[in-house]
Amino acid sequence: MESGDGEVVSNKQVIFKDYVPGALKESDMYITTSTIKLKVPEDCTNGVLVKNLYLSCDPYMRNRMRKLQGSYIAPLNPGSPVSGRGVAKVLDSRHPDYKKGDFIWGLTGWEEYSLITATETLFKIHDKDVPLSYYIGILGMPGLTAYAGFYEICSPKKGEFVFISAASGAVGQLVGQFAKLLGCYVVGSAGSKDKVCLLSECLWLFVFFLLYLALLLGLL
Repeated sequence: MESGDGEVVSNKQVIFKDYVPGALKESDMYITTSTIKLKVPEDCTNGVLVKNLYLSCDPYMRNRMRKLQGSYIAPLNPGSPVSGRGVAKVLDSRHPDYKKGDFIWGLTGWEEYSLITATETLFKIHDKDVPLSYYIGILGMPGLTAYAGFYEICSPKKGEFVFISAASGAVGQLVGQFAKLLGCYVVGSAGSKDKVCLLSECLWLFVFFLLYLALLLGLL
């Protein structure tokens, strides 16, 4: 469908219902379909309209589903699409740094198309000779966190012991591989037997089942 402001298309969305004080349930979100104009409104200075290609589901998002104050990132807005990091293609832009056809990664919505006004969270993708999905992994937030934490803050030397908690997570998996490449002896913990098997059989490190160890030590 066409309009004076651009093509109007359907837009499937994952909507966050309300803040969740306890365990998260599937019913705390729902899928709906709305419509969106593929044109940045004239009054939306610096806005960018994108087609989302890859969306990331990360542990920090659970805290955004609580009504927390003073966090480094704002909570989700009930009644609005879930927001998180993703990779997208620019369809229209009023921002001088982004043009139609560019690929970006940063905060976007769990929906097919997003109008992004908080463009300070976006990064233009210049290197497209790797899979774009890498920008929500090793070349995105998990990779930057792992790299900075390991090389800039921890900064171990070859032969030293490195312990990684939550070793099967997006950041933990990368830190473990960085440590092995440096020649460190790596020990990690994980919260289930399946996670332990993933790490010990498929990846790189000696890992133990943290909950089982806690039971043995009488901590639980």
